[in-house]
Amino acid sequence: MERTEIDTMRHIPIADFLARLGHEPVRRSGNELWYRAPYRNERTPSFRVNVTKQLWYDFGTGKGGDIFTLAGEFIQSGDFMEQVKFIAGTANIPMSVPEVSRPTFLPKPSEPAFEGVETAPLLRSPLTDYLAERGIPYAVASRYCCRLNYGVRGKRYFAVGFPNMAGGYEIRSRFFKGCVPLKDVSLVKAEGSPADVCSVFEGFMDFLSAATLGLETGDCLVLNSASNVEKAMKHLDGYGRINCYLDRDEAGRRTLDILGKRYGGRACDRSALYDGCKDLNEYLQLATKKEMDNNLKIKLK
Repeated sequence: MERTEIDTMRHIPIADFLARLGHEPVRRSGNELWYRAPYRNERTPSFRVNVTKQLWYDFGTGKGGDIFTLAGEFIQSGDFMEQVKFIAGTANIPMSVPEVSRPTFLPKPSEPAFEGVETAPLLRSPLTDYLAERGIPYAVASRYCCRLNYGVRGKRYFAVGFPNMAGGYEIRSRFFKGCVPLKDVSLVKAEGSPADVCSVFEGFMDFLSAATLGLETGDCLVLNSASNVEKAMKHLDGYGRINCYLDRDEAGRRTLDILGKRYGGRACDRSALYDGCKDLNEYLQLATKKEMDNNLKIKLK
């Protein structure tokens, strides 16, 4: 492939590339477009495209870059030639030769600038009201989460914070979903003697849901992103049984397959519990609503 073809791909607007793949922005703010991450399932848009710099950043995974690294996320490959092939096929650009060397320069990902990050106890507030709407009671949330105060571009914000193994935090509020770097898994150890069982969850809302439902037997590991499954293995290798409460979508099935190939029968799929729901938190929300409706019917009798 000639250099001019690589340059042509580099100048394809990322928004046009995503549109060809069937993904449209949810909102626009200045020169930034916000999407629901196109290569994983999420409810709250946390994928940003800077249309001026032609760079993307995924606040949910802590990854970012140019159109080539974005193609790599779609095909789950860091091989530059494979990324080029995917872009060429998507944009209908003919490839002249089968091989190409990787460019010596790639733009630095555009990263969020979190300023003045502070932690505080999670007291009753609009944050705990938000968690309650998702079926998480204050007693559970306050045990595992904190309030995270932080700034972005001179403005102050607050969110629910859930710590990970690298000293970073997964953060959630009614309006935002992201991560204060570094991105990593979270391991919650059971009290008392060492556990032989570990339960695995994709996100911390699912872990909090399990704690609410009384399912968190043994230790618990939260991936904080399906892309962190490789990081999780060094923590999971020593367990005799691994209970998997993963999302019932493509990313969840792929993660379960990876764990099954490594651990065989030690990796147990527990998602039948919430069959018909996307994840454990959705199941909890439906169960909570059903219980409230039943209680209301009793009161009205």
